[in-house]
Amino acid sequence: MSRTDQIKIAAIANGYGSHTSAWRHPGAAHNASQSLQAVLHLARVAEAAKLDAIFLPDSNQLSARDPETLSRTARYNVKFEPFTILSAMAAVTSRIGLVATASTTYSNPYTMARLLGSLDILSGGRAGWNVVTSYVPAEAANFGLKDLPPHAERYARAHEFLDVVRGLFDSFEDDALVLDKAEGLFYDPAKVHELNHEGAHFQVRGPLNQQRPPQGYPVLFQAGGSEQGRELAASNADAVYSGEPTFERARALYADIKGRMAKYGRTPEQLKMMPGLYVCVAETDELARQKADYLNSLAHPKLIKAMVSSALAGLDLSGYDVDDTIPSFEDPEVVHISQYHTFAEMAREGMTIRQMHDRLANGGAAHFAVVGSPQTVADFMEEAFQTRCADGFSLSPAGAPDGLESFCQLVVPELQRRGLFRTEYEGTTLRDSFGLARPDHPVVRAARGTASGS
Repeated sequence: MSRTDQIKIAAIANGYGSHTSAWRHPGAAHNASQSLQAVLHLARVAEAAKLDAIFLPDSNQLSARDPETLSRTARYNVKFEPFTILSAMAAVTSRIGLVATASTTYSNPYTMARLLGSLDILSGGRAGWNVVTSYVPAEAANFGLKDLPPHAERYARAHEFLDVVRGLFDSFEDDALVLDKAEGLFYDPAKVHELNHEGAHFQVRGPLNQQRPPQGYPVLFQAGGSEQGRELAASNADAVYSGEPTFERARALYADIKGRMAKYGRTPEQLKMMPGLYVCVAETDELARQKADYLNSLAHPKLIKAMVSSALAGLDLSGYDVDDTIPSFEDPEVVHISQYHTFAEMAREGMTIRQMHDRLANGGAAHFAVVGSPQTVADFMEEAFQTRCADGFSLSPAGAPDGLESFCQLVVPELQRRGLFRTEYEGTTLRDSFGLARPDHPVVRAARGTASGS
């Protein structure tokens, strides 16, 4: 049965693009990952194409990857802090959503509420938060911890963190700011509320020293496919970023998370599943393949071997050439790499070290990847959308700025021709773009409940 809604697209907009060696492309701007003009250009391009949002992944470390890998790629290391650059993007855009990644494990809920609320107010209601619990042990040392907190503890903290942040957003009722110069009344004190939260992880008095955000609550993204991650998504998220490389696995995740929502009083339409999608597009399939091959050719041999070795839990490849077949290996007793078994299965297909690198470099081992013409890319997106693998996509263009520009110039018009993507924004906020209602203040909800029950 054909769907009546449309595809949602959030563009991952870093300075160089998503291919690990895209920074070496002659068309890439110098030091683009920390160039204000480079990233603002991407925001303008995405908004001109009516994309839903700019999405910024982030971490609290210089990647845990080995130095040989890290020193030869820009994808995992030097980057802007998300809220800073998204605030700059807010000044040069007016409709596109602005989504920051921030960890509940290493953040404070009061500070997070201020950051998100400020971004939502500055942008006129376009802020989003990609909630992560962090999983890389190396991050812990940057926050005075010897070890990464246990998985269950991180998710328990995340649930409480979200409750506190939402409670702080409700500090001011929507009409609390009076701004009456004649009477000298800035706000109505009866409409400002302390939170007085006392929980297992946080004790927060409140109120937040901000008015309620334009969206009520900024749009909540979530990333995490574990059992606890799926429950967090079903109970709280407005959108889910996922990394499933096949339609079968993506469809199963889609059904699983949406199937959990009813027990939280939510409907499937209240959550958008937006798996990652790596795209390399050109006017024809052959030209797109040439673009992809050229990006792969830019990878330094040391990077090629280091990436494959890292994916395979440190497999020793020092005595091999990059065009040698990956040697046989045994799985480690303890696996610390979330995608290890996917990578190991791929390595045992008989491919060379270089061939496996080419799969890793474009993200194709960890999420959707498509290389081709506008029709080929649109066909892929339409099939994933119509078969309930996705409600939209977290777009990872191969390079920048060409990758995003090419997608917006070539693929977006094809999606629009098929009626799968908007031609104008539905409103002014990210909630408008996602078709999500603005949540009422708890005082309004309580009054409505009393009225309906009287």
